[in-house]
Amino acid sequence: MRAVVQRVLSAKVTVATETVGEIGAGLCVLVGVAAGDTQRDAEQLALKVANLRIFEDESGKMNLSARQLGHQLLAVSQFTLLGDTRRGNRPGFSEAMEPGQAKELFGAFCEGCRKVGLAVETGRFQAHMQVALVNDGPVTLLVDTQRVF
Repeated sequence: MRAVVQRVLSAKVTVATETVGEIGAGLCVLVGVAAGDTQRDAEQLALKVANLRIFEDESGKMNLSARQLGHQLLAVSQFTLLGDTRRGNRPGFSEAMEPGQAKELFGAFCEGCRKVGLAVETGRFQAHMQVALVNDGPVTLLVDTQRVF
């Protein structure tokens, strides 16, 4: 699984004109599920994201996690994170998992974050969404279960 993790002051996702997920301070996480990913990838990604120490402590050092601070998480499924742009100008998506299984693993990621105490809001799987956020820092990290764990 691949994720873009952004520290935010606020974030929301809308479908058409309906707000389907919205948070205050916390993390906005775009999640792509790759072919071959498993339940273990979802669980590991959830633990990694929840425990990333990317919030400042009283000394101004990035030393605290969203979990420690009781922050929220907005998770948005985004298969385009698996886009392959190595050849040509049109990305290929053969590395992305088929939607049915991807939806299950995206749900497992969200549930894993909830299990460790994060309040989780989500977008709508396979919908055309608009994501608005205020990136704090900015702090943006890439996390990939195939490269990190």
